[in-house]
Parts: sequence; C-alpha cells; structure tokens
Amino acid sequence: MAYEIEEIRTSQEIFYYLLEHHEIHEETEHRLYQAYAENEQIQNLVKSQGTVASCSIERYGDVIYLIPQEENYFLGFSKAQLKAALCKSSGTDRDYYLSQFVILTLLVEFYDAQGKSSKAREFLRVGDVQNSIGTYLKAGAESGGEQTEEETGLAFSDMYEAYEALRSDEKGSKAKTTKEGFLHHILKFLEKQGLIDYVEEDEMIQTTKKLDSFMDWNLLNQNHYMRVRRVLGAEEGSI
Repeated sequence: MAYEIEEIRTSQEIFYYLLEHHEIHEETEHRLYQAYAENEQIQNLVKSQGTVASCSIERYGDVIYLIPQEENYFLGFSKAQLKAALCKSSGTDRDYYLSQFVILTLLVEFYDAQGKSSKAREFLRVGDVQNSIGTYLKAGAESGGEQTEEETGLAFSDMYEAYEALRSDEKGSKAKTTKEGFLHHILKFLEKQGLIDYVEEDEMIQTTKKLDSFMDWNLLNQNHYMRVRRVLGAEEGSI
C-alpha cells in the first residue's frame, strides 16, 4: 500500500503529539483530530507507529488516546514505580496488590456495566469507598477456600492483613501508613493521570470523561465485568 508523503508527515505529527500529551481533543486540535478520523491511510500509519512503540491508539467519541500496553514501562509505569508512588517506603508486594485492589474497588463502585453507559453514579464519598474496601477484603479473607488465589488472581488474606496493618486516623492523616493516607495518595495519583476529580475539601470523588470512555469502550465488556464481580465475591444485583 502506497502512502503520500503528506500522509506520512501528518501521521508522524499526530503520533508525536500523542507521545507528548497522550490525547488529542477534537475541540482544541481539530486539524489533527480530523486528519486521523477522516483519513484511513493516516489512521493506519498512526496505529502502526503505536504498535512499534508498544501502545494502542484508540478514538473514543471526540478524543484520540494513546494507551501504553501493560509491559510498556517507558510510556506507562513499572510495578516498582507504582509501588513507590502508592505505597509506604517500606511497602511490600502485598501493599502493592492492596493498592491495585483499592483501584479495582473504586471502579466497581462507579461502574456496573449495564445499560447504555456502564457508569452507575456521578460521585462517591471517600468514606464510602474506604468502607467498601474493608468490607470486600474482610469477606474475601473470611471465604477461605471458597475462592482460591489461582481462581481470582488475588490473595485476600495477605491484602486484608496489609490493610489492617494500616492505622486509622480520624483527623485525616495523609501518611501512607494510615488507611486514610493510603487511599488519599491513590486518589491523588489517579487524579494526576486525568482519571478522576478528587475534591479534598468535600471528600468527594468524581470520574472524568477520559475514564468513563475507557471503561465503556475498552475495559468493561461483559467477560471482564463478571470476572471482577467474582473476584469481589459479589452476588448478582448486589453492586
């Protein structure tokens, strides 16, 4: 398949912009967005560059996103980087997996994968999220042999121990050694990635259009959703 020089140049411009900003909005970058959306040749070239760079290029509505693949530590995050950002300085693997479980819980509380949109609510209170984390972890740890680590991919007892090892601080400590601080740093990290809006003074969490689109179009197909429900031990209709 032959490409015009101008198509190659435009595709490179689009991909470079995505490398720098990770997304292209139709409203603010109309020329680049239109070139990608309306020219299949350019779109194929951009996606090909993404494949070489271990990432995918996806258009959800009026935004084009660059999404690093799981093992892409150059454009994404390594396990060590995430552990340093989300866990206490002496954090172990079980602290890291607890942080991922917190994010999973947050997603389940916001999205139910039913209806036209997977989004179930517009906001969550930080305290409600914290309660849900404790409830799910306790239930998973108490279920014992009902769900093995091989089935769920999660060691509930280890994560529950890590969570209970964190102190409780009603004054709202931001230290990663407290339950409140641990959750706070995870929420700030997600906000920095443009996935949520975290209103600290109101202790309120809202999702962004970016996360809503990603959940609707990419993550929450029925197979993924039902696996998440099984992991959390949720009965049909209980979330």
